[in-house]
Amino acid sequence: MENKKFTVTDDLLASKSQRLLNFLIDFLIIYIIEISIGTTITIIGDLTHSYAASNWVKALSPIENFFFGLIILFFYYGLTEMYFSRTFAKYFTETLVVKHDGSKPNMKSVMIRTVSRLIPFEPFSFLAGDSRGWHDTLSVTYVVKKHEFIARKKLLDPSGEIVI
Repeated sequence: MENKKFTVTDDLLASKSQRLLNFLIDFLIIYIIEISIGTTITIIGDLTHSYAASNWVKALSPIENFFFGLIILFFYYGLTEMYFSRTFAKYFTETLVVKHDGSKPNMKSVMIRTVSRLIPFEPFSFLAGDSRGWHDTLSVTYVVKKHEFIARKKLLDPSGEIVI
């Protein structure tokens, strides 16, 4: 029997509209998390009469808010893609992150993906040329359509278990 190796092909890649929707949904989720954390700190500070914490949140400058959002972005993308190979937006669009051989990305790849997102204008890098953004190419990962990916992997190895 011939032993074939799986490779991600262009027809498995998520579309540009899926990628844009992933960005918008994830951005909204990160914003909601940021607002929720700030509100929670303020409420707890007010309830416990510890006004230092609530005053600190209320006094954050736009630059400080921006960096707070970057910290949340780092943890959000890092944790969700490390453990689940997908963010909440990718669940909605039925896409996931894989390596070129179809395996789950390792910690190094996820960290490179996450840090690459901090490059200015990076969120729009997937709109030019192919549908892979800078965070994909720098980390050598791919965002694929989940169902087509699983079907293709099963065709190649029907007895193998797909772990994603």
